[in-house]
Amino acid sequence: MKRIKINGVIIPNDYQEIYDWIGWDATSPKKVSEQIEDGKDLIIEINSGGGSVFAGSEIYTMLKNHNGNVTVQIVGLAASAASVIAMAGDKVQMSPTAQIMIHNATMDTYGDYREKQHSSEMLKNINRSIINAYKLKSGMTDDELQEMMDKETWFTAQRALQHKLIDEIMFQNEYQPAA
Repeated sequence: MKRIKINGVIIPNDYQEIYDWIGWDATSPKKVSEQIEDGKDLIIEINSGGGSVFAGSEIYTMLKNHNGNVTVQIVGLAASAASVIAMAGDKVQMSPTAQIMIHNATMDTYGDYREKQHSSEMLKNINRSIINAYKLKSGMTDDELQEMMDKETWFTAQRALQHKLIDEIMFQNEYQPAA
């Protein structure tokens, strides 16, 4: 089984060399793609605050298209674009100490009212797109998910399991009460 770490900021391919040179954790679609072996089962270990929704979407799609089994393990944080990537797992596990965060897409804009209106529509479309990943995993409705994204919702492992964003909490079966 091949283990791939998704740490740091989710970035476009063109930024990876710069982040690597500086020594900052970052994950690009190309970095993930280079580690995937065709047909081999994968463990995707996530600890990321997110980043580019489009790079995250590319990684999500790459993992969903993979012809081996994909197990996602959220070991620290899967926020924003990283939470979208987490939804790609055939099985999603979460450390009892980890968190998932979902929220509306954001961006900076410059311009007059027309540019701001255009940006608003673009952000609404991005939200509808990323809702699809959460909905496919959890079965929740668009309205339920949009409401959670509007509130910037944080999930403990237990809450994520209740909302079916994950399949199991890691180490849960390891507890052995003493007699």
